[in-house]
Amino acid sequence: QVRLVESGGGLVQAGGSLRLSCVASGRALNINTVGWFRQAPGKEREFVAAISWSYAGNTNYAASVKGRFTISRDNAKNTVYLQMNSLKPDDTALYYCAARAAPITYPTRLYDYWGQGTQVTVSS
Repeated sequence: QVRLVESGGGLVQAGGSLRLSCVASGRALNINTVGWFRQAPGKEREFVAAISWSYAGNTNYAASVKGRFTISRDNAKNTVYLQMNSLKPDDTALYYCAARAAPITYPTRLYDYWGQGTQVTVSS
């Protein structure tokens, strides 16, 4: 079993920045991909970004965040980060960290492990 714990959410003004962290514990060696997803009130959970846990560290981003968000990892700390810059009110959501044992993909249903989420609120 893999346990994921997110942190770093908060309230920020539009144009500001936040860095989210996701720490993996348990059978973290089973992880191939770690992704960030978000869910706004009344909307479906959506893919934000993902990173390969392998040495290559391949990344993928949703079009809505590309150029503003950066996903990175620290394998020694079993931690994945999401640096969010130039935040917009539309980025307001509950942000989840998720992991899977297979390569990067987008559908939420294909991720096996989920954290509890961290709230990000961007004021205008």
